[in-house]
Amino acid sequence: MRTQTDFSPLYRSFIGFDHLAGLIEKASRSDKQSSYPPYNIELLAEDQYRITMAIAGFAEEDLEIESKQNTLVVTGTKAANNKAAPRNFLHQGLAERNFERKFQLGDHVKVIGAFMEHGLLHIDLEREIPEALKSRKIAINGKSLLQTKAPIVTNKPLGETQS
Repeated sequence: MRTQTDFSPLYRSFIGFDHLAGLIEKASRSDKQSSYPPYNIELLAEDQYRITMAIAGFAEEDLEIESKQNTLVVTGTKAANNKAAPRNFLHQGLAERNFERKFQLGDHVKVIGAFMEHGLLHIDLEREIPEALKSRKIAINGKSLLQTKAPIVTNKPLGETQS
């Protein structure tokens, strides 16, 4: 039995992290995604990832990959082939059903491309951190680089207050 986590202490002391609580809550919901098709998520380098999905029986034109608002959606739709002769299976272990698989992407993760090879769909992703968010080294100079302004001088005698 899964219990719901109370994030109210987080909201009291951290500002701007409410989306993390939402992600954790979304991931822990009981409404589960189908396990079809099976997939792997691979870390290729520090900021490079690959999702590999086993999609035997699907052609490129049967697949749609969409990235929108930090969510990657992969949809497979098999066109109904009414003209083909009905098949009589003794055992059917290959699932040829339609699917939709959703992946939640982290901030600054972009889909670079996708390719198919030997019944596997590979989707390459990369995290591109903007320059403004990257750490940088600060050089120590012998003096301040700020332009100093002359001190403000007032002609009021000491003890008088400004109104």
